Amino acid sequence: MSQGFEIKSASAKKSFPSHPQLQEVAEIKAIQQSLVQHFADLKDPRVERTKKHLLTDILTVAILAIIAGAQGWEDIENYGISKKKWLEEFLVLPYGIPSDDTFRRVFEFIDPEALNRCFFRWVETLVTRTGGAIIPIDGKTIRGSYDRNQGKSALHVITAWSAEQRLVLAQMKVDDKSNEITAIPALLELLDITDCIITIDAMGTQTEIAQKIIDKKGNYVLSLKANHPTLYAQVREWFEQAKAHQFSGLDFSYDQRIESGHHRREIRQVWSVPITVISELYQPRLWAGLKSVVMVVRVRHLWNKTTREVQFYLTSLDSDAQLLGRAIRKHWGIENEAHWTLDCTFAEDACRIRSFHSPQNLAVLRRLALNALNREPTYKRSLRQKMKRAAMDNDYLIQIIRSCLTDNILDSSESFCQA
Repeated sequence: MSQGFEIKSASAKKSFPSHPQLQEVAEIKAIQQSLVQHFADLKDPRVERTKKHLLTDILTVAILAIIAGAQGWEDIENYGISKKKWLEEFLVLPYGIPSDDTFRRVFEFIDPEALNRCFFRWVETLVTRTGGAIIPIDGKTIRGSYDRNQGKSALHVITAWSAEQRLVLAQMKVDDKSNEITAIPALLELLDITDCIITIDAMGTQTEIAQKIIDKKGNYVLSLKANHPTLYAQVREWFEQAKAHQFSGLDFSYDQRIESGHHRREIRQVWSVPITVISELYQPRLWAGLKSVVMVVRVRHLWNKTTREVQFYLTSLDSDAQLLGRAIRKHWGIENEAHWTLDCTFAEDACRIRSFHSPQNLAVLRRLALNALNREPTYKRSLRQKMKRAAMDNDYLIQIIRSCLTDNILDSSESFCQA
């Protein structure tokens, strides 16, 4: 692996004619240094006699191509061919641009767990730790990854999302014969969730998961639905009666928000009460740290109809409707800003790459690209427009990558340029 991640020396190429070009090469070399730092434990799956291309070259071209909108192996090869003259300024490329088959074979056999650990290590350098951060956790099926002939079901992954920083924090594959209930504790084990608020939909509303979050010094907001029929029916009936009497004489917190946009108007009302207010709550001791129960009523006025939705939540937070309403609202960020973007901008569901480990490894690269694009704040356009500009403008692509580098890597690139 030390050979695979060898950094190309400055003497291996002819001298650079101008300072701006030297600066550009220095910054791109910082990309390689970052790869060495965060992906050094990644083992090259190829045998020695087949290592025509360095693993660092393959990874770098693949990452840059996906940031620029590549959706498969041929796209990655075409990106490399189109940018070959530029890539040769900072990559070794001893045999030119790797073929699409080379990219496919390498990512088929790279250990996905090792690549995921490298991704997580890189994300740790980007995340700013703040108390009270909201971390939604949700699952996503990569629908095009099934293989009917091999009897292989579609890949399903659990993702942790930073709502404020708009970053994928970590992901975990759900085993074929398992479900999200067993994968979520393993994902939580990776994260430092001290003083954070974890939001999970009804699938993850389990006593073991609540205990895991409390053990790791976090807080939770869990959606309560009919998969816990007795508790759900009791909470629903209690809130219906309390609302009918306008919560008279009860200790409760209330908040209301009205939002308009996209030809609709939504009114969200949030009520929260301490569990001590609800007499004889069904087995509350099973839920570690449980303090409050929440009801959210959403009324949406569309151009042709009006809908009303009522949902209930269990939480380890104190009864504060404003805070709880914000956490519940932020949970949808993982659907709108992560899963929807991966499907519609990165075409993840439509991708038919499905052999061996390639679906899982490509999913990691997409999330790396999503984080990189979200980290670049200067170009105030959609992610799709950012990707198109990155494909056309090498300087902007460097700017995207630069926003993802740690300070010590940037300092080293500046030292290189001064030298």
